[in-house]
Amino acid sequence: MIVISYTACLTMLAIIWIVWRLFNGLKNRKADWKNEVRLLPAVICIAVIMEIVYFNWNPSNGRLGYLIFDLHRMIPFKINLELFDSIRHGYAGWKQNLWGNIQMFIPVGFIWPYSFKKLDHIGKVVLAGAAFSLFIELSQLLFFQRSTDIDDVLSNTVGTLIGAILYFSIDRMLKYYEKEEEKHIE
Repeated sequence: MIVISYTACLTMLAIIWIVWRLFNGLKNRKADWKNEVRLLPAVICIAVIMEIVYFNWNPSNGRLGYLIFDLHRMIPFKINLELFDSIRHGYAGWKQNLWGNIQMFIPVGFIWPYSFKKLDHIGKVVLAGAAFSLFIELSQLLFFQRSTDIDDVLSNTVGTLIGAILYFSIDRMLKYYEKEEEKHIE
């Protein structure tokens, strides 16, 4: 049995991030500090989602819980591949779960296209958000106290879409006003 704290996960994420960025800097033989600053919100977004998804908040002691990897308790996997199963079977917290998953991924749709230049279209952002959500859901199979649900992937993807629509709408408006301002200067 392996017990994992949020601090340990965050430390691991930070180490992976630093090594990856150092390797990238050595490969390119330069560091683009503007790009590094642009990437930081995406890393923060991932860290916050990691906390929300994997580590339950315990209101009685005010602390985050732990992830427990235990091969003997992991199987059988807790997985739901039926769309809208919780709604159909009257799960009491389905509305909170649905809206929570949507809200949690709106920042992915909004921040990631700012941070990652290759995510230059709504479709690419939504695909990246869906892939990230699928990664999260599949990784939860490793921890017996977590469960995997297709509805979470769908609602997270909807949240990513909402965030991407907001980002690209604001981006388009800013570009329009910049062009208008340039016309008036000339």
